[in-house]
Amino acid sequence: MIKIKKVNFGCGDFKKKGFINVDWNKKINPDVVCDLGKFPYPFKNNDIDFIEADHVLEHLEEPLRVMKEFHRITKKGGEVIIRVPHFSRGFTHPEHKCGFDVSFPLFFSRKLDGVYMGCEFETKSVKLNWFSQPYLKKKMLSKLTYYVSLLAGYILNFFANLSPIFCSRIWCFLVGGFDEIEFHFIKK
Repeated sequence: MIKIKKVNFGCGDFKKKGFINVDWNKKINPDVVCDLGKFPYPFKNNDIDFIEADHVLEHLEEPLRVMKEFHRITKKGGEVIIRVPHFSRGFTHPEHKCGFDVSFPLFFSRKLDGVYMGCEFETKSVKLNWFSQPYLKKKMLSKLTYYVSLLAGYILNFFANLSPIFCSRIWCFLVGGFDEIEFHFIKK
């Protein structure tokens, strides 16, 4: 039986079962201690089937170089899911280095020579989330606020994801911005 290798980069306090959990902070006892700002990462070329990086890239100086590293270690046909703050919410954390938009996948497409980073990913989906990281917000918000916001998020997400480009450029500001944008990539 072939075991699928899944890696959760920047796990923090939210380790995922069935994943290799990676973080720089030794105190949280990750499976692999790794500073994602230092290259290369301690993984072999074409070795990982599935990568998740949930609210990590915005904290790093070189998010495009991180994506190149993810490309190096992911198998052909492997999947990479990136969740980052959407630019419409601004830099909501004092350590965020950048915001992200629907244009992020263009850096990984050969169709645009001017911005292509030299590592190709197929974009499977781009999704906006108005109410992100519910596992974290459930700890911080009152029960009523949490559930009302969760419901509002489902409704707003539905309409936003009918056309993420239109929403990201036009109407997202009418609802106070979106917490996150999620990219689902496949390594070509």
